[in-house]
Amino acid sequence: MAYFSGKERPEELIALAWSLEEGSRRFYAEVAATLAGQEAAGLFEGLVQAEDHHKAALVGVYREVSGDTSAESIPAAFLAGGAPGAVMEGGIPVEKALDWTRGKGVNDILDLAIALESHAYDLYVKMERAMTGDGAKRVFQVLAAEEKVHLERMAAMLEKRRFPDAR
Repeated sequence: MAYFSGKERPEELIALAWSLEEGSRRFYAEVAATLAGQEAAGLFEGLVQAEDHHKAALVGVYREVSGDTSAESIPAAFLAGGAPGAVMEGGIPVEKALDWTRGKGVNDILDLAIALESHAYDLYVKMERAMTGDGAKRVFQVLAAEEKVHLERMAAMLEKRRFPDAR
């Protein structure tokens, strides 16, 4: 949101959210593949599915806001400025984040993912405020709530890994 003037059309904000969700999906898929066989892989695989769900919800919001009920995806016109999904939640290029994870342990990757999901939560709260329609507001409220659940799941796994004997 820091890159926007506040005068963007709702469709542009929806497209931004969709592209960030795609970037996060790509990141989580790669991390899950890298961690195959470890407990954390299942968490990241679940996040891939959640990001796909979020993208579908955003297409629904786009339909509502634009009135284009035939839209099956976010039109390319609203995804200008780079490849869709090149940047993930938190504003980090996916490739840069993946490069950073190489050679890192699960705890470090979880720390990064928690920071990214925190940014996503914050973004969706701001986007909800920017929407005018009740349906669009509701979708961004739901997305923010789901990002909060992701944060809680990752924090619980990180705590379990750091303090395995704590009860």
